[in-house]
Amino acid sequence: MPQSNNLGFRSWYYFRMGWATYFAFIFAAVNMLTVTYFLAIENYPSLKSIFPSFEIYILIAVGIGIPLLTVIGYAHFKRTQARRAEVDILMETQPYMVRSLVNSEMLLNINLKILDILKSISEEKLSATQKEEVNKLEKQLLDFVNKRQFRDNKDREFFLDMDKKKLD
Repeated sequence: MPQSNNLGFRSWYYFRMGWATYFAFIFAAVNMLTVTYFLAIENYPSLKSIFPSFEIYILIAVGIGIPLLTVIGYAHFKRTQARRAEVDILMETQPYMVRSLVNSEMLLNINLKILDILKSISEEKLSATQKEEVNKLEKQLLDFVNKRQFRDNKDREFFLDMDKKKLD
């Protein structure tokens, strides 16, 4: 993993992450609650009857806002083209991610070729059980390489299956 020695840029990155993720979020939430209550709700008696105090308003706004925003965030990640565009941009701008993906694909293909060569070299030296294990592994790798796509869950299913085998 490359390590940057530029403390200034690393600090700037961490500052922006802290600011955008924590400070700006909390500040915006407090600002929205304060402004909407004291400028809008207090001036309208009908709203004032629904939200008699600032504390009640906060409880209701948080009680509705957190689940609603959680559902919106989930939909953003799982259901929208916007998230796919974000991932495309990340892939375009981060060569390390692309290299890692390409390397893993190359390693799968190399492993299949090595497996094929080993089978041909040691055909008569393998027991029936060993041949069966090698053939099963080869079939599993070929199925994995040929069937998976970026839009499906084959990679996730593979890891879940590995975890399940470890627990058994």
